[in-house]
Amino acid sequence: MSYKDKIMGCWMGKAVGGTLGQTFEGLDGPLDATFYEPVPTEMVPNDDLDLQVLYACVLDKQEAPIVDRHVLASAWRDHVEFPWNEYGVGMRNLAEGIAPPFTGSFDNWFTCGEGAAIRSELWACLAPGAPDLAAAYSYEDACFDHDGDGIWAPVFLARLQSLAFIESDPDKLIDGALAGVPSDSEISHVVIRARELVRSGRHWQSSRAAIVAEFGNSDFTDVRVNTGFVIIGWLTGNDFEERICITNNCGADTDSSTATIGALLGILDPNCIPERWLAPIGRDLVLNEEITGISPPPTLDEFTDLVVDLAERLGGREPEPTATEFDPAAHRIAVDIAWTNTAHESWELRDLSELPPEGSGIPKLRQPWQPAALAGTWTRISRDDFEDRILMVRLRYDARGRENVRLMFNTTEHFRIWNDGEYLHGSQGTQRMFPAPHMAPVGQFIDFAAEPGVHELVVAVTRPPENRPLGEWVIALVEGDSKLWIENAFRISGHEPAADAATFPSPSPNRRLSINEDHTAR
Repeated sequence: MSYKDKIMGCWMGKAVGGTLGQTFEGLDGPLDATFYEPVPTEMVPNDDLDLQVLYACVLDKQEAPIVDRHVLASAWRDHVEFPWNEYGVGMRNLAEGIAPPFTGSFDNWFTCGEGAAIRSELWACLAPGAPDLAAAYSYEDACFDHDGDGIWAPVFLARLQSLAFIESDPDKLIDGALAGVPSDSEISHVVIRARELVRSGRHWQSSRAAIVAEFGNSDFTDVRVNTGFVIIGWLTGNDFEERICITNNCGADTDSSTATIGALLGILDPNCIPERWLAPIGRDLVLNEEITGISPPPTLDEFTDLVVDLAERLGGREPEPTATEFDPAAHRIAVDIAWTNTAHESWELRDLSELPPEGSGIPKLRQPWQPAALAGTWTRISRDDFEDRILMVRLRYDARGRENVRLMFNTTEHFRIWNDGEYLHGSQGTQRMFPAPHMAPVGQFIDFAAEPGVHELVVAVTRPPENRPLGEWVIALVEGDSKLWIENAFRISGHEPAADAATFPSPSPNRRLSINEDHTAR
């Protein structure tokens, strides 16, 4: 098979897997899919492919193409309107004056999401048989919206897919891909563990259960567990159809993981994809409307031609990353902190959560407000750091001209919120942290019309119960329609934290309060 045939096989396998997986995205496995549900009549758009098409089009417009994190970040700023998960956080950080790699590492709950792993194929196709170069390209891309294992997963996959142009033995491919990934990373661990499970002769459902038990968490997009599912499907199945169905039926971020295994198989053998999977989707290239301002190739065939030409123009040129300074203290959020409790109040003033009933006023404070600062929109606090049963946080916000907004307060604990002194919203703590404003857990967000100017929020949060040592929250203000984060919504000019203001809560060896301290803590 020619280099061009393998690239075409990559995109066809990617499209097949992504189309199969879209229906089941976010569901826990094991599932039992055997074909598309519903059966499509044309290509189904998917961000997994959209963003790679965008990158190729942007690079193609350069007189001398170079894969550079700042060029790719500009592509996000100018052409992407996806609000999802790490995408939204990366674009928010960029809009707030932060440059890669800190757009991915700072204040980002989704550092380990699938968002960059699903963009790895382009870099492999631009560096076939050159895994180090493919990995370098992938790193430039992934650092925009990821960190830690969220970068190492696409680096692993780009190396794997690059090697698949010249090698077919699974063990040699996996070992060669792992050679460029830190041995102490969770991605290295999950790949090795998944291979061990398959080698032991387990049924795929047993292998899946072991990976979930060892690497799973509340984020269905977590790249560690989903990469494990890719390895399980690949090594357990006997042909294209069985392999993509096993990966899909492991559940979680199915459109991403199944697209990844489909692309890998398409590179290894473009003829392995049965016609019954190809016929329903055709070869037209259809992008989501959230990709704007480009003229993409109309078909996968022409996209393949573009990639072949772009690889020749790149000529193996390596990225030339430039150092970027970043001071996280400059991006803290000014707040006031106080403590209270309702333990001695009547039932009219509290409910079973210990907070005021819905619609009530702000509870009486047990001590005055004290100025402080949050490290960002994401906070983790130890139960031991609670000075009383209820934490009170006061902060300002500005919707920056947006009229209809969504306020998300995704937290493990019970909470109440007041807007300019009036009750706005409240809920019980969630069983599942998933702080994506477009699909946060029920009860963890409210839509309302924002008045112009600066306003004040007061948030009451209960202490975690005795059986849980940590509480956690992410607060976001986003556009009501697009669900894109509003830039500097909680960082107000004239109300910056004092230089000597303490960051709340103060760091401790047992927990991390900022993604910069520990990228794998969740």
